[in-house]
Amino acid sequence: MSAINSLTEHYRQILVDIGEDPDREGLRDTPKRTAKAMSFLTEGYTRSLSDVTNNAVFESASDEMVVVRGIEFYSLCEHHILPFFGTCHIAYIPDGKVLGLSKFARVVDMFARRLQIQETLTFQVAHAIQEVTGAKGVGVVMDAQHLCMMMRGVEKQHSSTTTSVMLGTLRESAAARSEFLSLIKG
Repeated sequence: MSAINSLTEHYRQILVDIGEDPDREGLRDTPKRTAKAMSFLTEGYTRSLSDVTNNAVFESASDEMVVVRGIEFYSLCEHHILPFFGTCHIAYIPDGKVLGLSKFARVVDMFARRLQIQETLTFQVAHAIQEVTGAKGVGVVMDAQHLCMMMRGVEKQHSSTTTSVMLGTLRESAAARSEFLSLIKG
């Protein structure tokens, strides 16, 4: 049985368990649509760092900070399997190699499309960029809203969570860290 077929059966049973009729008109195709959606939302498990960066690392004499900001992401928390979403900002200080700009978003998406918490997602992105580029320093800041806080539990509609990971020069140098943080404010 394929993963989609298995998930479809599980979602059909979930509808029954919550008191719905999966055979009523509006829900007939819902188990299969939901299975396909879940498969898409968790496709990060089927990708590797080498797949998403696709050899887009290039020699460069640049040693000035590069910042890619405002990368949108959507993820699912591992505690409730509810969405959290927001923006990611990445900085790195090259050490002989640069990464193609579109690959930063691909790295973020690869990890975001797995079940985890925001803190782990931030850590994974920072360490992946460090691994691929061998940069002197890497910084990642993520700001997100969590539906597990907005739709249930404390129901706080305007709350957001900010996480950061600083590696190498961006951790060790207050000036480098300050430059990164000032560049992402604008």
